[in-house]
Amino acid sequence: MDIFGDFQELLIVALAIGALGLKGFALFDALRVPTDAFPAAGKLTKPIWLSILAVAFITELAFFPMAVMILTLLGTVAAAVYVVDVRPAVRAMGGGRRGNQRNDGPYGPW
Repeated sequence: MDIFGDFQELLIVALAIGALGLKGFALFDALRVPTDAFPAAGKLTKPIWLSILAVAFITELAFFPMAVMILTLLGTVAAAVYVVDVRPAVRAMGGGRRGNQRNDGPYGPW
């Protein structure tokens, strides 16, 4: 019984589940953002981001327990770039559910 080996396997599976969740979230969020928000924010177009994130998500599903492969690593980096850089920029341009909406009443903010 190798305790270090078991911990290492558990850590790799936990990282793979985290990477899968990140990629799924990024893909789902990119699907919801309007197409015009991407160029307005100065980012790549929506079809390009959807392609990158879909390939990353499918690659993660195909090679699930092996989170160290170069394709899964590149996909995780791409999803992280989307979440940290692209998502806030397109939301500022009015993309998504809560884009530029304010809580304005009939006579101004409340």
